[in-house]
Amino acid sequence: MIKIEKLSKHFKTNQVLRELDLKLEKPGITALLGPNGSGKTTLVKCILGLVHPDSGDIYFDDHLVKRQYDYRNRISYLPQIAKFPENLTVRELIDLMKNIRTGAVQEDELVDLFGLEKEMDKKMSTLSGGTRQKLNLVLSFIFDSPFIMLDEPSTGLDPLALINLKEYLLKQKAQGKQILLITHILSLVQELADSVIFILDGKIYYQGGMQELIDKQGVSDLEHAIANMLRNDAANI
Repeated sequence: MIKIEKLSKHFKTNQVLRELDLKLEKPGITALLGPNGSGKTTLVKCILGLVHPDSGDIYFDDHLVKRQYDYRNRISYLPQIAKFPENLTVRELIDLMKNIRTGAVQEDELVDLFGLEKEMDKKMSTLSGGTRQKLNLVLSFIFDSPFIMLDEPSTGLDPLALINLKEYLLKQKAQGKQILLITHILSLVQELADSVIFILDGKIYYQGGMQELIDKQGVSDLEHAIANMLRNDAANI
């Protein structure tokens, strides 16, 4: 469980998070949505301790995590943009990840799932964007963590890899894991997510069930539900 209280962060004159409150308690898939620059990635990096907030508190399983980082061993994370040494092979990079963090690994299953068997001895510099993303997913899932955070996981994936990713996430959900999914692909959200968090201007604009939001807005899909929600807000300003 992750609980956030009054979280604020600014970069120079740009206030990115504004006393944001958030609680993630239940297993399942939660989609974190919002326009570019709304604070999604900054929020995730604050949770991971990669960015230090100006104020506010973050709790992981009821423990305050300020300047304490052991809790990250229970989180699997896929960054939006991952950078790795270009001179390493796929196999070397996987081995490096296994040496950095202890725990049981799921290497063979994931390599097979994302079709990387023939890529294992190729250097990073030779890989296509889609193959890099498949490797990123393998590295993110390789440790069996109870909490999974994915920032734009479908970028560059071919149709088969995307299907395999969706099936894998549903499998992880069935095992009782908490998954936070950051994406602009609303069809992916509607297919997978149980609940939605919509962040706007550094604050939580909506948090609740996905179908509840769609029904409340009187539309048939998530895309139109969010559009209606924002139009109504603009009209009330």
